[in-house]
Amino acid sequence: MRDGAAQAAQTAKERHAIAERFVQARLRGEALPDFPGAIPPDLVSAYAVQDIAIAQWPDAVVGWKVGYIAPERRDASGDERLLGPVFAKALWPAAPGLEFPVYVGGFGAVEAEYVLRLDADAPADKLDWSDDEAGAFPSTLFTGIEIASSPLATINRLGPCVVVSDFGNHNGLVLGSEIPGWQAIPETALTCRTFIDGVEVGSGGATTLPGGLRAAFAFALARSARRGRPLKAGDLVATGNATGIHDIAVGQTATVRFDGHGEISCTAAAAP
Repeated sequence: MRDGAAQAAQTAKERHAIAERFVQARLRGEALPDFPGAIPPDLVSAYAVQDIAIAQWPDAVVGWKVGYIAPERRDASGDERLLGPVFAKALWPAAPGLEFPVYVGGFGAVEAEYVLRLDADAPADKLDWSDDEAGAFPSTLFTGIEIASSPLATINRLGPCVVVSDFGNHNGLVLGSEIPGWQAIPETALTCRTFIDGVEVGSGGATTLPGGLRAAFAFALARSARRGRPLKAGDLVATGNATGIHDIAVGQTATVRFDGHGEISCTAAAAP
């Protein structure tokens, strides 16, 4: 992903303009009617936009969300997944009455997540990771809910390059309880269900993720290193939606019940 030649189709000025428009819309809590410019031609260019936006955002990155890319929507990179930043001020411990922001007029959804925390620095020069290597890396597993929200209502329909350009369609992470000894637990035993206002909208678990938790973790480790952002001790990796992507509106409450590991509830509010 460091190949600068692949970015030639989109100028630095264009990438800056896209990033700035998304950042300003997020800071103002406003919706965008359309993608602000020409859609990046590939994931290399999209990550370049994301890097610019991260530099403009007034907060520190504390982790990454992983999203799956359907086979028909992949580009020449061959990436099966994508990354979006998790920011410190949008990381919340699960608590009664917790509210989270969604963009009114934009996109808003919740995703049940299994979240890994690195317990050591990943080698900065290791650019390829197998699932087994990722599974053996020192880490702690938690339950969680990702807030998927963007000022752009059509973000998912427009494809992975658009998703990557706007922080991976990420707007917050609710962190739940630890799942001790996760490496010894069969992933088939990690199951959960999602409810919106008490109505079940999805069920699944760790095996809902293509390749499971280890594949998502391996991707995050490898892609982060290739971007020049190797993961560090304490960084979080939200591995992907475990029950689906579930639309949510302001005032609605999402609850995820992690079988044997408690539940998390939180309510959508309008982004300030």
